[in-house]
Amino acid sequence: MSRRRSVAVIAVAVGALLGALGVSSASAAPPGRTDASEVTHWNQLAATTLAAVPGADGGAPPAFSINMGMVQGAVYDAVNAIGPKQHRPYLLNRRTGAKASTDAAVATAAYDVLSELVSTAPERAPFPDRANLLNALSSAYAASLDAIDDDSFKRQGITVGRAAAAAMLDAREGDGRFGPSPWMSNPAPGHWQPLVSATGVPVLDPTPWVGNVRPFLLKSSSQFRTAPPPALDSQQWAAEFNEVKSLGRATGATRTDQQTYIAKWWQSSPVLSWNEVARQLITRTGLDAADSARLLALQNLSGADAAINCWNDKYHYDFWRPWNAIPRALEDGNPATDPDATWTALITAPYPETPSGHNCLDAAHVAVLRMFFGDDPVGGPFQITSTFVNPGGPAVRTFDTFTQPLVEVIEARIWAGLHYRSADVQGQVLGRNVAKYGAANYFQSVGN
Repeated sequence: MSRRRSVAVIAVAVGALLGALGVSSASAAPPGRTDASEVTHWNQLAATTLAAVPGADGGAPPAFSINMGMVQGAVYDAVNAIGPKQHRPYLLNRRTGAKASTDAAVATAAYDVLSELVSTAPERAPFPDRANLLNALSSAYAASLDAIDDDSFKRQGITVGRAAAAAMLDAREGDGRFGPSPWMSNPAPGHWQPLVSATGVPVLDPTPWVGNVRPFLLKSSSQFRTAPPPALDSQQWAAEFNEVKSLGRATGATRTDQQTYIAKWWQSSPVLSWNEVARQLITRTGLDAADSARLLALQNLSGADAAINCWNDKYHYDFWRPWNAIPRALEDGNPATDPDATWTALITAPYPETPSGHNCLDAAHVAVLRMFFGDDPVGGPFQITSTFVNPGGPAVRTFDTFTQPLVEVIEARIWAGLHYRSADVQGQVLGRNVAKYGAANYFQSVGN
């Protein structure tokens, strides 16, 4: 089969899939629609910029998700406002001419939101690179605009991009970001207690406020409350306790070297991982700017709300981590659990246990990617690059289907000593529910 024929088959297959899902594809787009290169370019800039923000200042994984959702929601509104109305806006209820520069709109919407987020991030931790990040954003924006013909269409694109960013920033005023921590210490069995640093300071969540942020798509921050953790006197609790006790300890665990490598590999940021996959598949399938902006908005706003609901659940249940429970097993009232005062986890995290934050985010992102590309993406495997320093194997790994990483990450968080199995499973349930709700209620075709 020729290369041209292969590309045509891919486009037709993707178009059929997206049509069946109620998602319009690039193959069905009117002639002359802008390609997605500027959409993916600013998505990558947003991801790398926001990942460089210190954790306590908004760079921790759940806060990162919220910031990324703000950027991609604004980009969607900017692109969607150009020309005939194809899909429902998220926030921006205005339109501009069909010849307005989509690239100018994308760059402006992304730049305005990003520069505001970086400029206004409260310095709860030292932020020495703030000025460098702002300078880099300014240079990237100037480069994007310089590549566009300087005419009225460019100015229209800038205007609508600025309006989309303003609508997003105005909507998020007073939304609960950087609010007070909801956590109250409870020393009773079953409740989380922070680890203590070498200097004797409790290691606390850098962004505990996430669970009280006003959602983007959901009606409330607890709309998809997960099932409670297993009762401490139950057989399920004993089975999950003993599983992570055996597999998740830092040294002397029953896991294999390959399992140790995978556990560390999945410490990579879900926001970086799944946006990378989205960009790969957008390029491979030739999605245009409009469809790509819609994909990335639904994906990242679903991820943001999954983080919000997940963190609300974490502090609602306040359930203890394995390193809390295993040394204190005599206190759980279950004869099938035994304490080990020397037990430590391979990897730790500074917030309550259930549900698994990584799995919440993974499932939300993947649910949207499946809506657009199916479980077995057209054109073959996709790659994920781990950002976690891990000498046990390659940073870049290849997957054939979306099912494979979702199955693996459930096990990986147990091998890491971070979670019990039910927390991982419930995290994926939550993430899927959020994405399905978002797709059913937002970004739909006009008249649908």
